[in-house]
Amino acid sequence: MPLRTATRQQLVDWYAEHARDLPWRRTGTTPYQVLVSEVMLQQTPVARVVPAYLEWVARWPTARALASAPSGEAVRQWGRLGYPRRALRLHAACARVVDRHDGNLPTTVEELLALPGVGDYTARAVAVFALRQRHPVVDTNVRRVVARLVEGVADAPVTKKDLALVATLLPVLDEDAATLSIAFMELGALVCTARSPLCASCPVAAWCRWLAAGSPALDAPVKRPQGYAGTDRQVRGRLMAVLRDASEPVPAAVLEQVWDEPVQRARALDGLVVDGLVDPLPDGRYALPG
Repeated sequence: MPLRTATRQQLVDWYAEHARDLPWRRTGTTPYQVLVSEVMLQQTPVARVVPAYLEWVARWPTARALASAPSGEAVRQWGRLGYPRRALRLHAACARVVDRHDGNLPTTVEELLALPGVGDYTARAVAVFALRQRHPVVDTNVRRVVARLVEGVADAPVTKKDLALVATLLPVLDEDAATLSIAFMELGALVCTARSPLCASCPVAAWCRWLAAGSPALDAPVKRPQGYAGTDRQVRGRLMAVLRDASEPVPAAVLEQVWDEPVQRARALDGLVVDGLVDPLPDGRYALPG
């Protein structure tokens, strides 16, 4: 079900006027830097990512620069972005880029998918936003815009079937398709939001099937994310904060002060070791990976 040319043009024109000035969208941004931004943006708000991204690319402006650093330094630099395994995966991906692609990110979705820790969404995002190729790229924002605009429903979960649907909405030329893809995403982030959509400000409201149907509510309530306080994630975060801030390996006794409940603390620490985020040393101390 292709979009009308007028609908596409309205959306592209809106994006040209209202798009946020994000550092990874600026002229001169490399595919590696787009990869960094996409990995950081997974489950993390844009406002928290921007300063972390700028510090990261200032320290490691290329994949080769990152790969030359110890993986533990990548974890340290990741700071409080959360889900620090992303830093390890990003480091491993750049090591593979250096080893097999002479330090330059590959240019096809298939080759990007072969990098450690790079999933389907991230591979497509790099190919579209950095390399300006024509591929459907679907996150929760894009899915919500398509659900409302094309299908006439309030929202829908992201599934692999969405790729085929979104592909039918893109124009033929690569550059035009890449621009429309990011415009979809921006509309979902700024206007066609999950809880309080700004329909009066929407550039494509005249063609929105959901609005025309009276903005029907979701059939089922949106699933709320798990809270943070008291979870293993919180304990892991506190343990990692101590290790990141330390210039030397940390004795076990120091980590024991992080959380009063010993069983949960031990479980969290064991999980960090299994995930490769913490190295237990022979002398009983703990450190970031080497």
